[in-house]
Amino acid sequence: MSTRVLCLGNDLIADDAFGPVVARRLRELKIPGLEILETPETGFYLLEYVLGCKSLVVVDTICSGNAPGTLMEVSESDIRMVHGCSPHCIGIFETLHVARRLGLDAPAEVIIVCVEAGDLTEIGAPMTPAVEAAVPKAVELIAARVRRSHNPHLAKKAS
Repeated sequence: MSTRVLCLGNDLIADDAFGPVVARRLRELKIPGLEILETPETGFYLLEYVLGCKSLVVVDTICSGNAPGTLMEVSESDIRMVHGCSPHCIGIFETLHVARRLGLDAPAEVIIVCVEAGDLTEIGAPMTPAVEAAVPKAVELIAARVRRSHNPHLAKKAS
């Protein structure tokens, strides 16, 4: 089974560069069966990026009140969608929901690897040190997950 990693963000905006930087580092590993995509796009523009794969790992920054640099891994089922939001606030979860409702080839498994941002406003600024320090951890987390999913006997050994 191949896995797609979709790294979201804009490397021109401080910590929003997290996704694109993780994408570049993952590409350096040359993991067989791993497709790595990156985009600054949002909303329904993400539809083409999520279709046609069985397993999807989404990499992005979040603002949830945790300390900057806090790395989290959650499954799609851990996230509760808020209905009634403006059509201008379409994100990855709404896009996946619509794809499934339309019977499109959406992934069965979606994992989100996210980091708490420290600065998502400063154009041209580098990533904050805490978020930059989370990059290698995110790369290793994703690489280990992909290797386990491609080699099920490794998952049994880890248990």
